[in-house]
Amino acid sequence: MNGYIPGFGNHVATEAVSGALPVGRNSPQKVPFGLYAEQLSGTAFTAPRAENKRSWLYRLRPTASHPAFTPYPGAAHLKTAPFAAVPPSPNRLRWDPLPWPGAAVDWIDGLITYGGTGDVAEQTGVGIHLYAATADMDRAFFSADGEMLIVPQEGALAIVTELGRIDVAPLQIAVIPRGVRFRVALPDGRARGYVLENYGALLRLPDLGPIGANGLANPRDFETPLAWFEDLDTPCDVVQKFQGGLWQTRLEHSPFDVVAWHGNLAPYRYDLRRFNTINTVSFDHPDPSIFTVLTSPSDTPGTANCDFVIFPPRWMVAEDTFRPPWFHRNVMSEFMGLIAGAYDAKEGGGFVPGGASLHNQMNGHGPDQASYEKAVAADLKPHKIDGTMAFMFETRHVVRLTQWAAAAPTMQLDYDDVWTGFTKAQLPQS
Repeated sequence: MNGYIPGFGNHVATEAVSGALPVGRNSPQKVPFGLYAEQLSGTAFTAPRAENKRSWLYRLRPTASHPAFTPYPGAAHLKTAPFAAVPPSPNRLRWDPLPWPGAAVDWIDGLITYGGTGDVAEQTGVGIHLYAATADMDRAFFSADGEMLIVPQEGALAIVTELGRIDVAPLQIAVIPRGVRFRVALPDGRARGYVLENYGALLRLPDLGPIGANGLANPRDFETPLAWFEDLDTPCDVVQKFQGGLWQTRLEHSPFDVVAWHGNLAPYRYDLRRFNTINTVSFDHPDPSIFTVLTSPSDTPGTANCDFVIFPPRWMVAEDTFRPPWFHRNVMSEFMGLIAGAYDAKEGGGFVPGGASLHNQMNGHGPDQASYEKAVAADLKPHKIDGTMAFMFETRHVVRLTQWAAAAPTMQLDYDDVWTGFTKAQLPQS
C-alpha cells in the first residue's frame, strides 16, 4: 500500500499486512508473524511527553543483525561540523548552481557541503549541503548526526524509507529523521537541490502568538507515509554518517523490511504551495519570521538553532512602503537558495534557481541597486509576486565554509558589486 496520513507530528499506526501490528502492547512476547519489535527513539526516553518522539517498528529482521561497519571512501565533499578548516568570513557570498556530474553519480556521492554551524558532538548547529545527482541509489543511507530536510530544486525524488515511501518534487520538501535509512531514485533521470542537516532540537512548527490558531504552515498539510516494505534477499550496502565520518556495511537483504509501525517519529513531506502567507495590509515590510515553515529551537527562547523560511508567491499591498526586503544587519546568519523564478530583492540577476548566497551575522545586505531603484519609483498599486519560491536557512551562529565552498568554481567573485552604484543622499542646504 502506498499513501500518506495527514497531520504534523501525529501518533500514527499503520501496517502493510493486516494483523502485523500488536494490539494493546508495544513488545509482546510473540510479535505477529514472527516479526521483530524495535523502538526507534528520536529523543531521550525521559524527554517531556509533549516533546518525546519515538516509534515502534515491526520488521522481518532486527536492525542489529549486520556485520561491522568499515570506512566508506566516497562522498568526499560531504562534511560535518565543527567546520574549522577555513576561517569564518564576514563577506557576502554567492554561488552559481552546482554543475551536473559528468558521470553517473547517485544522491549520496552527489552531496557537497557548503558549510554549517555548531558541533555535531554537542548536538548543536546544522550542516548545509547541496546535491546534484544523475543515478538512482542501489544502496541505503542514513545520518546518525541529524535529521535531514531535503529541498528539491530540479528533478523529482522517489524516496524509500524504512517507514514508507515519499515522493517529492520541486516546491515540496521532505524531512528524514536522524537514523532512518532511506534510498533515493530519480524519476526524471537527474535531480538537484539543497539539504539542511539539523544536529539540534527536532524541527517543529513555530508558535503563532498573536497570529492565532491558523496560518503559516498548517499541521494538516504535512503528510506521513503509510507502512510499505521490501521482502528481498539480495545484498544491499548501507552507508551511515556518524560523527562526521562515513561508514558502510553490507546486508544480505533489503533494509526496508518494516511491515508495520506506530509512533510519532517518522519521515514526512510538505508542499510549500500550501503555506498560508501572512503579510501586512497597511504599511511597512514585516520581518521575514512571518515566513517560517519549520524551526529548530535553541536553549535561548525565540532564537533558533535554525529556521526554515520561504518566500512564496504573495500579494503586496503596503502603502507608502519600500516593499522589497529592506537593508539590514542581522544577529542571525542567512543561507539562501532559490527553487524557482526570481527573488524580489535581486532584480539585477545573478541569484538564479539552484544557486545560493550567504550573509553572515551583523554584515549589511539587502536589495541590489536595480531592485532598490525599481522599488522607490514604483506606483504602489496592489500587485502579486508570482512564479517564485526562495528559501532561507537562518541560524543563530556564524556559518563557516568548507574548503570546497570557499574555493568553489561556482562562487561569484563580483557579488559585492551589486551594492556599488548607490548615490549619496542629498540633504537640504542650510
